[in-house]
Parts: sequence; structure tokens; C-alpha cells
Amino acid sequence: MGNLPWMIQVLLLVFWMFVVPAAAGCCFRIMPGTERRKPGEDMLFSWVSGQMLLWGVFQLICVPLVLLEREFGNVVTLFGIAAVLTASGGVCSSIMYAGRRGKLRDSASAEAKSPLAKRRAWLWIFFTALLLLQLVQAVRLAYRDGDDAYYVAVSTITENAETMYRKLPYTGGTTEVDIRHGLAPFPVWIAFLARVSGVQAVSVAHVAVPLLLIPMTYGIIYLLGRKLFAKRERFLPLFMIFAELLVIFGDYSYYTVENFMIARSRQGKSALGSIVLPMLFLLLLTLLERLQDNLKYGAGSWVLLCCVILAGCLCSTMGAFLLCMLMAVTGLCAAVSYRKWKVLAPLALCCAPCVCYALIYLLAL
Repeated sequence: MGNLPWMIQVLLLVFWMFVVPAAAGCCFRIMPGTERRKPGEDMLFSWVSGQMLLWGVFQLICVPLVLLEREFGNVVTLFGIAAVLTASGGVCSSIMYAGRRGKLRDSASAEAKSPLAKRRAWLWIFFTALLLLQLVQAVRLAYRDGDDAYYVAVSTITENAETMYRKLPYTGGTTEVDIRHGLAPFPVWIAFLARVSGVQAVSVAHVAVPLLLIPMTYGIIYLLGRKLFAKRERFLPLFMIFAELLVIFGDYSYYTVENFMIARSRQGKSALGSIVLPMLFLLLLTLLERLQDNLKYGAGSWVLLCCVILAGCLCSTMGAFLLCMLMAVTGLCAAVSYRKWKVLAPLALCCAPCVCYALIYLLAL
């Protein structure tokens, strides 16, 4: 696809980075609590959860093919089919449940006309301006760091040589499969975006990925803010602006989360810290709320939680250990606090992928 006009390539990137995840995430609209979301928030949740779902599916498809030393084209074919089928299923579920969104849209439009909402609109405009500034600077001031010599090189080699973790990124020489990094094939996902769009992997990593992951980070922060300020919604825009200011002025060290989010968003560990962990906090907070209210945590919610765990494994091998620890601590606290010992079984089942990848990692050492 490298011979396609640049406009078509950009549209293909937008399609795979925004349209397909948003369509796939519509599968989770039937989750408990969805009916209370506003239309815009509902679409945001669909996009974020759809990306978690696609990352989880990509992890399940890519890692076995890496270990079996298959060609990259097999990953592109299998994941492309899986992504299209998932997005189609999401669209169908969205159509089925479109009827119950009508009343919510009517109430939301009436709320938007209130004087308080108009005053908050100026704060949201300021938030949007700061977000656009960060996106422009993330692309305009893109720079190379030491990790680029490995991660971006892996994406480029994967796209052009059809091999996955069988060539040394520093020299290009052939080697055995790098199982340690192959268990977290985030650079292969970037190579997939490059292959299906025709854009070079370097451009996808330095330009397209920040434009995708930075807004997604703020989207998850927004969803968390909606829960934290459920009874004081007027403070939500101030909360979002304060979060932006922390990011903008948080580059006081090369290893801060803010530096990874803005300057190194193309690296999997950045997605782990900025996206996957906050998304896991959001889902676990929802779980604790429903346990407190003696409500059922639906099957769709458990599926999404498992997808987030798989997404963490995709981003970094360390994610398997961190996510298991977080799930274990949360499960024990929930079981003791709410006397809901049955919650430990599904939480342990969600951690099963992490345990499998951790065992493979330890055996490969």
C-alpha cells in the first residue's frame, strides 16, 4: 500500500486507529451502567474499550505466531479479519440498543441549554486548546531517544523483512527469537498500522501513535473524573485542566510518566502507564461500586477487564507482573471489605493470561 496517495494513507490510518476501535467497543454498550452515560461519554467509552479489546485480540494472535516463528503477514491477515468481525459485531449491537438511547439524548440536550453548562463550556474550550497544543508539540518536537534504536527499529524490520523478533534491531543480523520482547509485541502493532495504511513505520510511531494515545489518555482520565466527581460535576473541567497542567509541567525528569506520555508515547511501557493502568483503575472502581451496592458485575464487564489485562501484557512484559499484583490487592480488599469472597474467582481467571505470559518469560530466562 506504499504506492497509495498520501491522503488515502491518512484516511486508512484514521480508519484503523479511530473508526474500527470505536465500532468494536460498541459491543460493551450493554454493560451495566451504560444506560446512565451521556451520548458523548458513551462514544468515548466505546472507543477506549474497543481499543482495549483490539489490543487484547492482537496479543492473543501475535504472541503464538512470534513463538512459532511465523511471518508477519500471518499476523496482518488474522488480526485484520478478527478486527473487522469484532467491529461488525459492535455495530450490530449498537443498532440493537440504539432505541434506549433516545431518552438520554433528549435529557442531555436540555441540560446543555442551562446557564451553568454554558459557563462550563469556556473551561472545556480552554481544555481543548491545551490538548491541541500538546498534540502539536508532540509531533513538532518529536525526537529520538535511546529506546527508539530498539523499538522503532523492530517495527521497521517487522514491516519490511516479514520477520518478528528474529533480526537484531541494532545490526540487522539474524538471531534466535527474542522471547523476552516477543511476549510484548507492541512494536508489531505499530508495524501492523504501517502495513494496512501504507505509511512508513517510523512515521506511524513518531506522528500517528501520539495523536492516538494522548487523546485516549485524557479520555480515560475524563471517565475517571466522571466517577470521582459524580455529585460535583461542575468541577470536572477544572479537574481535566489541572491534569493537563501536571502533564505539561511534569517533564522534570527523563523517567516521569508525563515524559513517557508526551515524548515517548510510541513505546509500550508508555501505553501501560498512561492508558492501561488508568483503565484498569476505572474498571476496578466500577467493580467496587457495584459490590458496595450489591449489584451484579456483568459478563461484558469481566470480558473487558480481561482485555485490559491482555493489553497490559501487549505493552510490556512487566505489565503481567504489575497487573496481577494490582488485581490481587484489589480482590483481597474487596473480599474483606464487602464479604464478597466469590469475586476472587473471576478476578483470578482474568489474571490467567498474565500468569501464562509470566511463566513463559521466566522459563525463557
